Amino acid sequence: MLADSDTRWKWGSLTASRLAGAAVAAEAAENTERAAGEQGRAELRLDGYLLRGRATPTPRQLEEVGVRADSLREVTAIEFLKAIEAGESNGRGGGDSGDDAAYDIIVLALVGGAVQAVLHGLARVWNGRARRPVVVTGYVGVVYEKLADGLLLRHGADVVLANSRQDAERFRDVYEGVGADASGVVEAALPFLGGAPYAPREPHTVVFAAQPSVPEKRADRSYLLSRLVQHAKRHPEREVLLKLRSKPGEHTTHIEELPYQKLVRSQEVPPNFRLVYGHMGEVLDRTDLLVTVSSTAALEALHRRIPTAVLTDLGVREALGNHAFIGSGCLASWDQLDAGHSPTPDPEWVARQGVAADGAYETAFDAARKRVAELTERSRDGSLEPIRPYYTLVTAPGYLPGILARHHLGPDANPLPGAPAADREPGPVRQAVRTAARGAYRHGVQRVAPVIRRMGEL
Repeated sequence: MLADSDTRWKWGSLTASRLAGAAVAAEAAENTERAAGEQGRAELRLDGYLLRGRATPTPRQLEEVGVRADSLREVTAIEFLKAIEAGESNGRGGGDSGDDAAYDIIVLALVGGAVQAVLHGLARVWNGRARRPVVVTGYVGVVYEKLADGLLLRHGADVVLANSRQDAERFRDVYEGVGADASGVVEAALPFLGGAPYAPREPHTVVFAAQPSVPEKRADRSYLLSRLVQHAKRHPEREVLLKLRSKPGEHTTHIEELPYQKLVRSQEVPPNFRLVYGHMGEVLDRTDLLVTVSSTAALEALHRRIPTAVLTDLGVREALGNHAFIGSGCLASWDQLDAGHSPTPDPEWVARQGVAADGAYETAFDAARKRVAELTERSRDGSLEPIRPYYTLVTAPGYLPGILARHHLGPDANPLPGAPAADREPGPVRQAVRTAARGAYRHGVQRVAPVIRRMGEL
Protein backbone atom coordinates (compact mmCIF):
# COMPACT_ATOMS: atom_id res chain seq x y z
CA MET A 1 0.00 0.00 0.00
CA LEU A 2 1.37 3.39 -1.05
CA ALA A 3 0.14 6.49 0.82
CA ASP A 4 1.17 10.14 0.87
CA SER A 5 -0.39 11.51 4.09
CA ASP A 6 -1.72 10.41 7.46
CA THR A 7 -5.36 10.43 6.38
CA ARG A 8 -4.62 8.49 3.21
CA TRP A 9 -2.51 6.04 5.19
CA LYS A 10 -5.55 5.50 7.42
CA TRP A 11 -7.87 5.00 4.44
CA GLY A 12 -5.43 2.86 2.46
CA SER A 13 -4.33 0.53 5.23
CA LEU A 14 -7.88 -0.09 6.45
CA THR A 15 -9.09 -0.59 2.88
CA ALA A 16 -6.29 -3.08 2.25
CA SER A 17 -7.24 -5.08 5.34
CA ARG A 18 -10.90 -5.14 4.28
CA LEU A 19 -10.04 -6.33 0.78
CA ALA A 20 -7.33 -8.81 1.73
CA GLY A 21 -9.79 -11.66 2.19
CA ALA A 22 -10.55 -11.48 -1.53
CA ALA A 23 -6.94 -12.29 -2.41
CA VAL A 24 -6.91 -15.16 0.07
CA ALA A 25 -10.06 -16.59 -1.51
CA ALA A 26 -8.54 -16.41 -4.99
CA GLU A 27 -5.34 -18.09 -3.80
CA ALA A 28 -7.33 -20.81 -2.04
CA ALA A 29 -9.32 -21.47 -5.20
CA GLU A 30 -6.09 -21.86 -7.19
CA ASN A 31 -4.50 -24.25 -4.68
CA THR A 32 -7.24 -26.60 -3.49
CA GLU A 33 -4.87 -28.76 -1.47
CA ARG A 34 -3.66 -25.81 0.55
CA ALA A 35 -7.21 -24.50 0.82
CA ALA A 36 -8.32 -27.75 2.41
CA GLY A 37 -5.42 -27.82 4.82
CA GLU A 38 -5.04 -24.18 5.77
CA GLN A 39 -8.14 -22.33 4.58
CA GLY A 40 -5.95 -19.82 2.76
CA ARG A 41 -2.96 -17.95 4.11
CA ALA A 42 -2.19 -18.29 7.79
CA GLU A 43 -1.79 -14.55 7.96
CA LEU A 44 -2.10 -11.52 5.75
CA ARG A 45 0.83 -9.24 5.09
CA LEU A 46 0.69 -5.48 4.62
CA ASP A 47 3.79 -3.81 3.23
CA GLY A 48 3.52 -0.06 3.60
CA TYR A 49 5.19 2.58 1.44
CA LEU A 50 5.04 6.29 2.23
CA LEU A 51 5.40 8.62 -0.74
CA ARG A 52 8.01 11.21 0.17
CA GLY A 53 6.65 14.76 0.15
CA ARG A 54 5.48 17.69 2.25
CA ALA A 55 2.70 15.64 3.89
CA THR A 56 4.66 12.47 4.65
CA PRO A 57 3.26 11.42 8.05
CA THR A 58 5.39 11.37 11.18
CA PRO A 59 5.68 8.26 13.40
CA ARG A 60 3.25 9.87 15.86
CA GLN A 61 0.65 10.38 13.13
CA LEU A 62 1.02 6.78 11.95
CA GLU A 63 0.68 5.52 15.51
CA GLU A 64 -2.48 7.59 15.96
CA VAL A 65 -4.15 5.84 13.03
CA GLY A 66 -3.75 2.54 14.87
CA VAL A 67 -2.86 0.37 11.85
CA ARG A 68 0.51 -1.35 11.82
CA ALA A 69 2.24 -2.54 8.65
CA ASP A 70 4.52 -5.59 8.51
CA SER A 71 7.09 -3.35 6.85
CA LEU A 72 7.31 0.36 6.18
CA ARG A 73 9.48 2.40 3.82
CA GLU A 74 9.56 6.02 2.69
CA VAL A 75 10.01 6.18 -1.07
CA THR A 76 9.74 8.36 -4.13
CA ALA A 77 7.44 7.26 -6.95
CA ILE A 78 10.45 5.97 -8.87
CA GLU A 79 11.69 4.02 -5.85
CA PHE A 80 8.26 2.47 -5.43
CA LEU A 81 8.12 1.44 -9.08
CA LYS A 82 11.64 0.04 -8.83
CA ALA A 83 10.63 -2.03 -5.81
CA ILE A 84 7.61 -3.42 -7.65
CA GLU A 85 9.65 -4.09 -10.79
CA ALA A 86 12.29 -5.99 -8.86
CA GLY A 87 9.65 -8.04 -7.13
CA GLU A 88 10.71 -6.66 -3.75
CA SER A 89 8.36 -8.08 -1.16
CA ASN A 90 10.16 -7.71 2.15
CA GLY A 91 10.50 -11.40 2.80
CA ARG A 92 7.58 -12.76 0.79
CA GLY A 93 9.76 -13.75 -2.16
CA GLY A 94 8.98 -14.22 -5.81
CA GLY A 95 7.74 -11.72 -8.33
CA ASP A 96 10.72 -11.07 -10.62
CA SER A 97 10.22 -13.89 -13.06
CA GLY A 98 7.67 -12.08 -15.19
CA ASP A 99 5.14 -14.85 -14.49
CA ASP A 100 4.42 -14.08 -10.85
CA ALA A 101 3.69 -11.05 -8.74
CA ALA A 102 5.10 -10.08 -5.37
CA TYR A 103 1.70 -8.76 -4.29
CA ASP A 104 -1.92 -9.70 -4.83
CA ILE A 105 -3.30 -6.20 -4.32
CA ILE A 106 -1.73 -2.75 -4.52
CA VAL A 107 -3.72 0.06 -2.89
CA LEU A 108 -2.83 3.57 -4.05
CA ALA A 109 -3.91 6.00 -1.34
CA LEU A 110 -2.63 9.14 -3.04
CA VAL A 111 -3.65 12.50 -4.44
CA GLY A 112 -5.00 12.17 -8.00
CA GLY A 113 -1.87 13.30 -9.87
CA ALA A 114 0.30 10.83 -7.97
CA VAL A 115 -2.16 8.02 -8.69
CA GLN A 116 -1.99 8.81 -12.42
CA ALA A 117 1.81 8.90 -12.44
CA VAL A 118 2.11 5.60 -10.58
CA LEU A 119 -0.49 3.97 -12.84
CA HIS A 120 1.51 4.87 -15.94
CA GLY A 121 4.67 3.67 -14.22
CA LEU A 122 3.06 0.35 -13.29
CA ALA A 123 1.75 -0.07 -16.85
CA ARG A 124 5.36 0.23 -18.05
CA VAL A 125 6.72 -2.09 -15.35
CA TRP A 126 4.14 -4.79 -16.06
CA ASN A 127 4.21 -4.51 -19.84
CA GLY A 128 4.26 -8.04 -21.21
CA ARG A 129 3.66 -9.74 -17.87
CA ALA A 130 1.05 -12.47 -17.79
CA ARG A 131 0.26 -11.89 -14.12
CA ARG A 132 0.17 -8.73 -12.05
CA PRO A 133 -1.42 -7.38 -8.85
CA VAL A 134 -4.89 -5.84 -8.81
CA VAL A 135 -4.66 -2.05 -8.36
CA VAL A 136 -7.19 -0.31 -6.12
CA THR A 137 -7.65 3.38 -5.39
CA GLY A 138 -10.33 5.75 -4.13
CA TYR A 139 -11.03 8.75 -1.92
CA VAL A 140 -10.48 9.37 1.79
CA GLY A 141 -13.79 11.12 2.45
CA VAL A 142 -16.44 13.42 1.05
CA VAL A 143 -15.79 14.28 -2.63
CA TYR A 144 -16.93 17.88 -2.86
CA GLU A 145 -14.48 19.48 -5.30
CA LYS A 146 -12.59 18.71 -8.52
CA LEU A 147 -14.82 15.72 -9.21
CA ALA A 148 -13.94 15.28 -12.90
CA ASP A 149 -10.25 16.16 -12.47
CA GLY A 150 -9.69 13.81 -9.54
CA LEU A 151 -11.65 10.94 -11.07
CA LEU A 152 -9.94 11.02 -14.45
CA LEU A 153 -6.55 11.09 -12.73
CA ARG A 154 -7.57 7.88 -10.93
CA HIS A 155 -8.85 6.17 -14.08
CA GLY A 156 -6.80 3.15 -15.04
CA ALA A 157 -6.89 1.47 -11.65
CA ASP A 158 -8.68 -1.88 -11.73
CA VAL A 159 -10.96 -0.76 -8.91
CA VAL A 160 -11.98 2.82 -8.04
CA LEU A 161 -13.82 2.58 -4.75
CA ALA A 162 -16.79 4.88 -4.14
CA ASN A 163 -17.63 5.54 -0.50
CA SER A 164 -21.37 5.72 -1.13
CA ARG A 165 -24.15 4.99 -3.59
CA GLN A 166 -24.25 8.67 -4.52
CA ASP A 167 -20.52 8.73 -5.29
CA ALA A 168 -20.72 5.52 -7.32
CA GLU A 169 -23.40 7.05 -9.52
CA ARG A 170 -21.46 10.30 -9.96
CA PHE A 171 -18.21 8.45 -10.72
CA ARG A 172 -19.81 6.31 -13.43
CA ASP A 173 -21.46 9.36 -14.97
CA VAL A 174 -18.10 11.12 -15.29
CA TYR A 175 -16.33 8.13 -16.83
CA GLU A 176 -19.13 7.29 -19.24
CA GLY A 177 -19.48 10.96 -20.14
CA VAL A 178 -15.92 11.10 -21.52
CA GLY A 179 -16.11 7.67 -23.11
CA ALA A 180 -13.94 5.95 -20.49
CA ASP A 181 -14.51 2.48 -19.08
CA ALA A 182 -16.59 2.77 -15.90
CA SER A 183 -16.53 -0.90 -14.92
CA GLY A 184 -13.85 -0.27 -12.30
CA VAL A 185 -16.18 1.83 -10.11
CA VAL A 186 -17.35 -0.24 -7.16
CA GLU A 187 -19.59 0.97 -4.36
CA ALA A 188 -18.23 0.43 -0.85
CA ALA A 189 -18.01 2.72 2.18
CA LEU A 190 -15.45 4.56 4.25
CA PRO A 191 -13.31 1.81 5.81
CA PHE A 192 -12.96 3.51 9.19
CA LEU A 193 -16.62 3.74 10.20
CA GLY A 194 -17.50 1.82 13.34
CA GLY A 195 -17.72 2.06 17.07
CA ALA A 196 -20.52 1.65 19.57
CA PRO A 197 -23.88 3.34 18.91
CA TYR A 198 -24.37 6.63 20.70
CA ALA A 199 -25.64 6.70 24.26
CA PRO A 200 -25.98 9.99 26.24
CA ARG A 201 -23.50 10.45 29.06
CA GLU A 202 -22.32 12.95 31.64
CA PRO A 203 -20.80 15.41 31.36
CA HIS A 204 -22.35 16.39 28.05
CA THR A 205 -19.41 16.68 25.64
CA VAL A 206 -19.25 18.91 22.56
CA VAL A 207 -16.45 18.24 20.07
CA PHE A 208 -15.42 20.57 17.26
CA ALA A 209 -13.58 18.63 14.54
CA ALA A 210 -11.04 21.05 13.10
CA GLN A 211 -9.81 20.93 9.50
CA PRO A 212 -6.36 22.04 8.28
CA SER A 213 -7.53 24.21 5.40
CA VAL A 214 -11.26 24.81 5.93
CA PRO A 215 -11.76 27.66 6.41
CA GLU A 216 -8.53 29.23 5.18
CA LYS A 217 -8.75 32.87 6.31
CA ARG A 218 -7.46 33.91 9.72
CA ALA A 219 -10.63 35.91 10.48
CA ASP A 220 -12.85 32.89 9.76
CA ARG A 221 -10.74 30.48 11.81
CA SER A 222 -10.56 32.98 14.68
CA TYR A 223 -14.34 33.40 14.51
CA LEU A 224 -14.98 29.65 14.77
CA LEU A 225 -12.55 29.33 17.66
CA SER A 226 -14.15 32.28 19.44
CA ARG A 227 -17.63 30.79 19.08
CA LEU A 228 -16.41 27.44 20.41
CA VAL A 229 -14.87 29.14 23.45
CA GLN A 230 -18.06 31.19 23.96
CA HIS A 231 -20.10 27.98 23.87
CA ALA A 232 -17.90 26.58 26.62
CA LYS A 233 -18.42 29.71 28.72
CA ARG A 234 -22.19 29.66 28.19
CA HIS A 235 -22.36 25.99 29.19
CA PRO A 236 -19.93 25.46 32.08
CA GLU A 237 -21.62 22.12 32.80
CA ARG A 238 -20.43 20.81 29.41
CA GLU A 239 -17.01 19.61 28.34
CA VAL A 240 -15.98 21.36 25.12
CA LEU A 241 -13.17 19.81 23.10
CA LEU A 242 -11.28 21.12 20.08
CA LYS A 243 -10.20 17.98 18.18
CA LEU A 244 -7.02 18.71 16.22
CA ARG A 245 -5.63 16.67 13.35
CA SER A 246 -1.94 17.40 13.80
CA LYS A 247 0.55 18.94 16.18
CA PRO A 248 2.65 22.00 15.25
CA GLY A 249 5.26 21.08 12.64
CA GLU A 250 3.24 18.17 11.26
CA HIS A 251 1.31 18.24 8.01
CA THR A 252 -1.75 16.39 6.82
CA THR A 253 -3.28 16.10 3.37
CA HIS A 254 -3.90 19.86 3.27
CA ILE A 255 -1.56 22.65 4.31
CA GLU A 256 -2.46 24.29 7.62
CA GLU A 257 -1.05 27.79 7.65
CA LEU A 258 -2.96 28.93 10.74
CA PRO A 259 -3.14 26.08 13.27
CA TYR A 260 -5.71 26.49 16.01
CA GLN A 261 -2.97 25.80 18.58
CA LYS A 262 -1.52 29.17 17.62
CA LEU A 263 -4.83 31.05 17.47
CA VAL A 264 -5.98 29.81 20.85
CA ARG A 265 -3.13 31.66 22.57
CA SER A 266 -5.06 34.90 22.12
CA GLN A 267 -8.20 33.46 23.73
CA GLU A 268 -9.11 33.38 27.41
CA VAL A 269 -10.45 29.85 27.70
CA PRO A 270 -12.56 28.43 30.54
CA PRO A 271 -11.55 25.28 32.46
CA ASN A 272 -14.09 23.13 30.58
CA PHE A 273 -12.38 23.84 27.23
CA ARG A 274 -9.51 21.61 26.05
CA LEU A 275 -7.47 20.75 22.97
CA VAL A 276 -7.35 17.04 22.18
CA TYR A 277 -5.51 14.81 19.72
CA GLY A 278 -5.71 11.10 19.09
CA HIS A 279 -7.83 8.60 17.20
CA MET A 280 -11.13 10.10 16.05
CA GLY A 281 -13.04 6.98 17.02
CA GLU A 282 -11.83 7.21 20.60
CA VAL A 283 -12.84 10.87 20.80
CA LEU A 284 -16.29 10.00 19.44
CA ASP A 285 -16.66 7.43 22.22
CA ARG A 286 -17.27 10.37 24.59
CA THR A 287 -18.99 12.80 22.18
CA ASP A 288 -22.58 14.00 22.61
CA LEU A 289 -22.50 16.62 19.85
CA LEU A 290 -20.04 16.67 16.93
CA VAL A 291 -19.61 20.08 15.30
CA THR A 292 -17.66 20.73 12.11
CA VAL A 293 -17.57 22.76 8.93
CA SER A 294 -17.30 19.81 6.54
CA SER A 295 -15.00 17.20 8.06
CA THR A 296 -15.41 13.51 7.24
CA ALA A 297 -15.70 13.11 11.01
CA ALA A 298 -19.34 14.12 10.50
CA LEU A 299 -19.95 10.86 8.63
CA GLU A 300 -18.19 8.90 11.36
CA ALA A 301 -20.46 10.52 13.95
CA LEU A 302 -23.63 9.99 11.90
CA HIS A 303 -22.73 6.33 11.47
CA ARG A 304 -22.84 6.01 15.27
CA ARG A 305 -26.03 8.13 15.55
CA ILE A 306 -24.17 10.86 17.42
CA PRO A 307 -25.91 14.26 17.06
CA THR A 308 -23.99 16.11 14.36
CA ALA A 309 -23.97 19.76 13.30
CA VAL A 310 -22.46 21.12 10.08
CA LEU A 311 -21.90 24.85 10.58
CA THR A 312 -23.55 27.49 8.39
CA ASP A 313 -22.03 30.52 10.17
CA LEU A 314 -19.65 31.23 7.28
CA GLY A 315 -22.24 30.41 4.65
CA VAL A 316 -23.05 27.22 2.77
CA ARG A 317 -20.40 27.33 0.06
CA GLU A 318 -18.45 25.06 -2.23
CA ALA A 319 -15.21 26.56 -0.92
CA LEU A 320 -16.07 25.28 2.55
CA GLY A 321 -17.33 21.89 1.45
CA ASN A 322 -20.43 22.13 3.64
CA HIS A 323 -22.57 22.31 0.50
CA ALA A 324 -22.06 18.53 0.36
CA PHE A 325 -24.34 18.30 3.41
CA ILE A 326 -27.31 20.04 1.79
CA GLY A 327 -30.33 17.85 2.48
CA SER A 328 -28.67 16.12 5.42
CA GLY A 329 -30.70 17.88 8.10
CA CYS A 330 -27.43 18.62 9.92
CA LEU A 331 -26.88 22.24 8.87
CA ALA A 332 -26.96 24.60 11.85
CA SER A 333 -25.36 27.75 13.25
CA TRP A 334 -23.59 28.38 16.53
CA ASP A 335 -26.51 30.58 17.65
CA GLN A 336 -28.83 27.59 17.23
CA LEU A 337 -26.44 25.24 19.02
CA ASP A 338 -25.96 27.70 21.87
CA ALA A 339 -29.74 27.72 22.29
CA GLY A 340 -29.83 23.92 22.63
CA HIS A 341 -30.71 22.85 19.07
CA SER A 342 -29.76 19.27 18.17
CA PRO A 343 -29.94 18.54 14.40
CA THR A 344 -31.91 15.52 13.20
CA PRO A 345 -30.32 13.81 10.18
CA ASP A 346 -32.43 12.84 7.18
CA PRO A 347 -32.36 9.01 6.95
CA GLU A 348 -32.55 8.89 3.14
CA TRP A 349 -29.64 11.32 2.79
CA VAL A 350 -27.61 9.38 5.34
CA ALA A 351 -28.24 6.10 3.51
CA ARG A 352 -27.04 7.55 0.18
CA GLN A 353 -23.77 8.65 1.80
CA GLY A 354 -22.73 5.11 2.75
CA VAL A 355 -23.44 5.79 6.42
CA ALA A 356 -25.14 2.59 7.50
CA ALA A 357 -26.42 3.41 10.96
CA ASP A 358 -28.90 0.52 10.60
CA GLY A 359 -26.18 -2.15 10.67
CA ALA A 360 -25.87 -2.76 6.91
CA TYR A 361 -22.25 -1.58 7.09
CA GLU A 362 -21.18 -5.18 7.73
CA THR A 363 -21.86 -5.97 4.07
CA ALA A 364 -20.61 -2.65 2.64
CA PHE A 365 -17.39 -4.19 1.27
CA ASP A 366 -18.87 -7.41 -0.07
CA ALA A 367 -19.10 -6.10 -3.66
CA ALA A 368 -15.55 -4.76 -3.54
CA ARG A 369 -14.18 -8.03 -2.15
CA LYS A 370 -16.05 -9.99 -4.83
CA ARG A 371 -14.71 -7.73 -7.58
CA VAL A 372 -11.13 -7.94 -6.29
CA ALA A 373 -11.39 -11.74 -5.96
CA GLU A 374 -12.59 -12.00 -9.58
CA LEU A 375 -9.76 -9.79 -10.83
CA THR A 376 -7.17 -11.63 -8.75
CA GLU A 377 -8.32 -14.92 -10.22
CA ARG A 378 -8.08 -13.47 -13.71
CA SER A 379 -4.58 -12.30 -12.90
CA ARG A 380 -3.62 -15.81 -11.81
CA ASP A 381 -4.84 -17.32 -15.08
CA GLY A 382 -3.21 -14.53 -17.12
CA SER A 383 -6.42 -12.97 -18.47
CA LEU A 384 -6.34 -9.67 -16.57
CA GLU A 385 -6.09 -6.77 -19.02
CA PRO A 386 -3.17 -4.32 -18.87
CA ILE A 387 -3.59 -1.00 -17.10
CA ARG A 388 -5.10 1.52 -19.53
CA PRO A 389 -5.61 5.01 -18.05
CA TYR A 390 -7.93 7.40 -19.86
CA TYR A 391 -5.18 10.02 -19.98
CA THR A 392 -2.59 9.21 -22.64
CA LEU A 393 -0.38 11.25 -24.95
CA VAL A 394 -3.27 11.07 -27.42
CA THR A 395 -6.12 12.17 -25.12
CA ALA A 396 -4.17 14.68 -22.97
CA PRO A 397 -0.85 15.57 -24.65
CA GLY A 398 -0.73 18.98 -22.96
CA TYR A 399 -1.58 17.72 -19.46
CA LEU A 400 -0.21 14.21 -18.87
CA PRO A 401 3.52 14.96 -19.37
CA GLY A 402 3.41 17.57 -16.61
CA ILE A 403 1.69 15.15 -14.23
CA LEU A 404 4.37 12.53 -14.89
CA ALA A 405 7.23 15.02 -14.67
CA ARG A 406 6.24 16.00 -11.11
CA HIS A 407 7.28 12.50 -10.13
CA HIS A 408 10.41 12.50 -12.33
CA LEU A 409 8.82 10.35 -15.03
CA GLY A 410 9.03 11.08 -18.72
CA PRO A 411 6.12 10.92 -21.20
CA ASP A 412 6.82 7.19 -21.63
CA ALA A 413 6.73 6.71 -17.81
CA ASN A 414 10.46 5.95 -17.71
CA PRO A 415 12.58 7.84 -15.13
CA LEU A 416 13.78 11.19 -16.43
CA PRO A 417 17.53 11.84 -16.68
CA GLY A 418 18.83 13.10 -13.36
CA ALA A 419 15.95 11.61 -11.37
CA PRO A 420 16.80 10.56 -7.79
CA ALA A 421 18.52 7.19 -7.66
CA ALA A 422 16.11 4.35 -7.09
CA ASP A 423 18.61 1.55 -6.52
CA ARG A 424 20.01 2.48 -3.12
CA GLU A 425 18.81 3.52 0.29
CA PRO A 426 19.68 7.09 1.31
CA GLY A 427 22.59 7.45 3.69
CA PRO A 428 22.35 9.17 7.09
CA VAL A 429 23.50 12.53 5.68
CA ARG A 430 20.90 12.45 2.92
CA GLN A 431 18.21 11.45 5.42
CA ALA A 432 19.21 14.30 7.74
CA VAL A 433 19.06 16.79 4.87
CA ARG A 434 15.60 15.55 3.91
CA THR A 435 14.35 15.89 7.48
CA ALA A 436 15.80 19.41 7.78
CA ALA A 437 14.33 20.44 4.42
CA ARG A 438 10.90 19.15 5.37
CA GLY A 439 11.05 20.99 8.68
CA ALA A 440 12.09 24.20 6.93
CA TYR A 441 9.22 23.85 4.49
CA ARG A 442 6.69 23.39 7.26
CA HIS A 443 8.14 26.32 9.17
CA GLY A 444 7.85 28.45 6.04
CA VAL A 445 4.23 27.45 5.49
CA GLN A 446 3.10 27.97 9.08
CA ARG A 447 5.26 30.91 10.17
CA VAL A 448 6.81 32.83 7.27
CA ALA A 449 4.08 32.65 4.61
CA PRO A 450 1.32 34.15 6.80
CA VAL A 451 3.59 37.06 7.76
CA ILE A 452 4.44 37.80 4.12
CA ARG A 453 0.75 37.58 3.19
CA ARG A 454 -0.22 40.06 5.90
CA MET A 455 2.55 42.43 4.79
CA GLY A 456 1.21 42.28 1.26
CA GLU A 457 -2.23 43.28 2.48
CA LEU A 458 -0.95 46.48 4.17
